Amino acid sequence: MFSHIMVGTNDIDKARDFYNAVLGVVGAPEPVVNENATGQTRLFYIHNDSIFCVSEPIDDEPAVVANGSTIGIACGSPEQVRQLHDTAVASGGTSIEQPPGPRDTTMGALYLCYFRDLDGHKICGLHRPG
Repeated sequence: MFSHIMVGTNDIDKARDFYNAVLGVVGAPEPVVNENATGQTRLFYIHNDSIFCVSEPIDDEPAVVANGSTIGIACGSPEQVRQLHDTAVASGGTSIEQPPGPRDTTMGALYLCYFRDLDGHKICGLHRPG
């Protein structure tokens, strides 16, 4: 359904360090680094037919967070959800909502964690059993 997800950052070097650690938990390799024609640096993490991008805003305005948005990262196990969360927090992210754990939802039982990245984007680690 999605071709890619892109978030903005105000510090591309810190974002690279953060996402190298966090996305490394789910097996994503180092990003492809691109500088566009107007000089902004972008990071493209390509993994399992998904692309997660981090970019300096192309309008040269500060990157801001979209209130109400969440980006979900698929995890292979509850342990990987916890590792994703703990790596994010150890890398400077902020744990939010409930601690990593099982949740009963309208989509059935899920194992989730939530954290904010260095720029404040809300990220969810999600494992769907079965």
